[in-house]
Amino acid sequence: MPTPCPQQVGSISGRFEMEKAVKAALEGKCIVYPTSTQPALGCIPNPDSLDMLFSLKNRRSDQPVSLGVANIEQARELVRVPEVAIEILNGFPPGSLTLLLEAEAPLDGRLGGEMVAVRVMCHPSAIALLEKTGPLTATSANVSGQSPVDDCEVAAELLSLFGEGIEYVSGVCEGGLPSTLISWDYSYGPSDMPEIEVIREGIVSREEVLEWSKSRT
Repeated sequence: MPTPCPQQVGSISGRFEMEKAVKAALEGKCIVYPTSTQPALGCIPNPDSLDMLFSLKNRRSDQPVSLGVANIEQARELVRVPEVAIEILNGFPPGSLTLLLEAEAPLDGRLGGEMVAVRVMCHPSAIALLEKTGPLTATSANVSGQSPVDDCEVAAELLSLFGEGIEYVSGVCEGGLPSTLISWDYSYGPSDMPEIEVIREGIVSREEVLEWSKSRT
């Protein structure tokens, strides 16, 4: 089972980093911020910022990235959140799952279009950041094909080799596996629970997700 989220450590330098990262994100630039698993590369979900992010990561446009949110209410601004989504989020450690949910209105195809992967963050620095910026992309902070690093400052330095200087919120992440990405058809009624699909097995195993699903029925 995943470990609990880290505690936030406040400092003057940390607050200054946060202010610079928030400013950069709201200006449409890419930033690096910590999560409970790996450093994330964030940008606001608009076309110009996504152009920058996909270029920086050397990522194909047909490979959508996820969005990070501070809380489930922030997620509701973009996607429909069924009751089963709340249940499964409460059934596993915070930040360990990413859910593929139906968009309230179609988004950029690089975010999935009509189906968007959303992760409710638990890292206190990520939450503080997202509360100020709104939802940001939450893809791993590395060039496609390269292994991610655990330190946000190092990740930002490495990405800066491929573009302008990248602001960051400092933090050393747990590393290891990413969040587990799951999906299901939630058009069913509550008495007809569909099978959950594990699209990407991560920090929560496929078996744990399926056991949770069985226990609910």
